[in-house]
Amino acid sequence: MRRPVRHPRVAGAAAALATLAVLVAPAAPAAAHNSLASATPAADARLATPPSEITVRFLQKLNPELTTVVLSDAARQVVPTGVPVVAGTRATVTVAEALPDGTYTVAYRVVSTDGHPVQGSYRFTVADPAATAAAPVGPPPTAAPPTAAPPTAAPASGAAARVGRDGGRGPVTVAAGVALLAGALAGGALAAVRVRRRRRAR
Repeated sequence: MRRPVRHPRVAGAAAALATLAVLVAPAAPAAAHNSLASATPAADARLATPPSEITVRFLQKLNPELTTVVLSDAARQVVPTGVPVVAGTRATVTVAEALPDGTYTVAYRVVSTDGHPVQGSYRFTVADPAATAAAPVGPPPTAAPPTAAPPTAAPASGAAARVGRDGGRGPVTVAAGVALLAGALAGGALAAVRVRRRRRAR
């Protein structure tokens, strides 16, 4: 009984097809998973004006009930936004208020058509050049220290004060009066000595 003879080329082609099928088979489900295609603002964008809304676009249609987009600031505090509005492969949220300068993170979680969840995040920066130019330059001016009041002259006392009010030279008049008084006392003393001598002579 004859055995069927297989051609070497046919056997080699069959083996190559089998190997290719093994390599391609695991990749088919992975290729069906959804992923982020683009975003506005884009990842690592630097904006001069804050955005009023954020849009993320994926490769496949999104399930509106299973789509989440969250915005947070550099301190990881959630920034208020509207509910995601889904239109096909896009999801858009409106920003409730103007964003100040800083770095922000957009985090998303969606579900693809095959039910596989996809999540991720990216950052963008708001840097308004007008706000930087309007900032004050240098420290504010400081008030000059108060100056000390000039010393006031002490009021004159006694005869000097009275003479000063009459228009004379107070200190000089007092000195002259003292000299006259001393002279009078000296004269009185001499007169007393003479009287005693006269009495002794008698």
